[in-house]
Amino acid sequence: MTKPVFAAYAIAAYAVFLATFLYLVAFVAGWPIVPHTVDHGPAAPLAGALAIDAALIALFGVQHSIMARQGFKRGWARIVPAPIERSTYMLFACAALILMFLLWRPISTPIWHVEARWATVLIWALFAAGWLIVLLSTFLINHFELFGLQQVYHHWRGVAAAAPKLRQPLFYRLVRHPLYSGFFLAFWATPAMTGGHLLLALGLSAYMLIAIRYEERDLVRLFGTDYEDYRRRVGMLTPRRAR
Repeated sequence: MTKPVFAAYAIAAYAVFLATFLYLVAFVAGWPIVPHTVDHGPAAPLAGALAIDAALIALFGVQHSIMARQGFKRGWARIVPAPIERSTYMLFACAALILMFLLWRPISTPIWHVEARWATVLIWALFAAGWLIVLLSTFLINHFELFGLQQVYHHWRGVAAAAPKLRQPLFYRLVRHPLYSGFFLAFWATPAMTGGHLLLALGLSAYMLIAIRYEERDLVRLFGTDYEDYRRRVGMLTPRRAR
């Protein structure tokens, strides 16, 4: 009985992720096709907007970081069955983002505004490239495992997951964390940077830099000297110049 329940749960969680991801793209871009964006939403005094927005960024970062740690996962496994642990993690992450979408308070102070058409087109191309790199990177490292579907599929078939391998497909030959590199592009590439957008980009960039340290510590524990050698050869977020 648990197999169809787990499958339905994982598929529903994945659908929530897809909707949240698409909304995030529009939210960061400031496109009015969604009710709230980084630059459009309920107004608040500057001090209040700063406090609310910073708290929302911190909530997302704390949720992501704590729930991704192995110590938390071991305790969490006593409550959430292993086949749907990843799907549940993803739902919590989506909930933190949805809360951000709903409660975000725009700060319209202009930081920069690019008017040249060629430059605007180039910036939007970088924005699109960032999201494309994010999406492609998930498929390179196993999209369906990352978002909880493969775990349920293995449970349904009664097979164990394969042992993790240190693979370096495509982008991963150039940088160790192309997914984060894509997010950096997506968050910073905008022809019209406002105070609110800058706060979002700074906050999420700081979170990613912190998250990378913890992730790499876990990867060294998992792969040992193989990952240490990989880290020496390949840049973290940008390609390392050949010596």
